[in-house]
Amino acid sequence: MNQPELLERAGAAGPPRRLRDRLVTAAAAATVVTVIGVTNVLTAPGGSGTVPLPGPEPGPVAMRLVGFGHAAIAVPKIWGTNVSRCGTPRRDTVLIDDPSAASYCDLPRPPGVDSVELSTVPPTGFQVDEIFTVDGVRAERRRTTCASDDVCWGAVGIPSLQVWFRASSSTSADEVERILARIAIVRDQVGVPSSRSLDESRSGTAYAKLLQRLGLRAEFRTRTSLVYKQGRVVGISPSPGTLLSPGDTVSLTVIK
Repeated sequence: MNQPELLERAGAAGPPRRLRDRLVTAAAAATVVTVIGVTNVLTAPGGSGTVPLPGPEPGPVAMRLVGFGHAAIAVPKIWGTNVSRCGTPRRDTVLIDDPSAASYCDLPRPPGVDSVELSTVPPTGFQVDEIFTVDGVRAERRRTTCASDDVCWGAVGIPSLQVWFRASSSTSADEVERILARIAIVRDQVGVPSSRSLDESRSGTAYAKLLQRLGLRAEFRTRTSLVYKQGRVVGISPSPGTLLSPGDTVSLTVIK
């Protein structure tokens, strides 16, 4: 599946639940207007003024793709990236190599927040409850469950591509299902991989070979460091998760 087709399919799935609820309310108001025969405005109580009718319903939510290699997921464009604290999302977001996850604090997730995390290994608690295919590629599913704090999560892994998608939501379990339904194989695009797929050395040479296997090119930049060892990748541009065309260049910053 190519990128335009996936984004069209994701957009056609309709807006998120909270937006749909608002649309239902607007539609109900429009129905009342039709019944009482008012075409332009509603009369306020007491005849003291008018209330404008609801405007046209908004179109499908604009989406963007994020992924590693040839596995990607469509998320709303308005979602942030790594908008989190101690690994806990603060608003709707994609989590990719989230730097805040290294810090621990018992921080509750706000209500109504949805997220999806991309990783190169199965997430903690992952178990195979279902085996199916995504665009002809074998995939594994961990069923959606909800905890006592009303946070629900589920996950889909594509082992042959070393990609796992963990969706979580403090909106509803249904929202997790909708998020994971937007996973696809994008054979004509390549998601910039995470350096976490390497061993602890995160060698620039090894990462460049990974890019080459995926059909991307590596360009090296260097910097000095008193913390990291020589040859370690400390910067990737475009950032991991960005979808590129085969043959595009990824700039690596490594320690000299």
